[in-house]
Amino acid sequence: MEFTEGPLAATLVTTGRKTGRKHVVDLRAVFYNGKFYFSRRNSNSDWLKNAIANPFVKIIVNNTTTLQGYASLVKEEDITRKISHMKYADKRAEDSRIVLEVTLCE
Repeated sequence: MEFTEGPLAATLVTTGRKTGRKHVVDLRAVFYNGKFYFSRRNSNSDWLKNAIANPFVKIIVNNTTTLQGYASLVKEEDITRKISHMKYADKRAEDSRIVLEVTLCE
């Protein structure tokens, strides 16, 4: 399936770092350069902590397409800024964010 670069609604499915159970959350994602990105202003979210502890994740797009991939934190500041500007068209784009990158499985 082809995706247009930019923001989109997605469901992120992680594995609970404590329980091992499936954790499902609806988020606003960004598709860019063949990868999916999820971001937060801080690290206080279960989905982020779960993805760091158990990097194999699923992404559901349009409630119909399920993709699988591996998550990692973005360390490059230029990519972090790019994702924020793609995700937000207002002053939130300037906020410092933690960005999770998901590289899809082949």
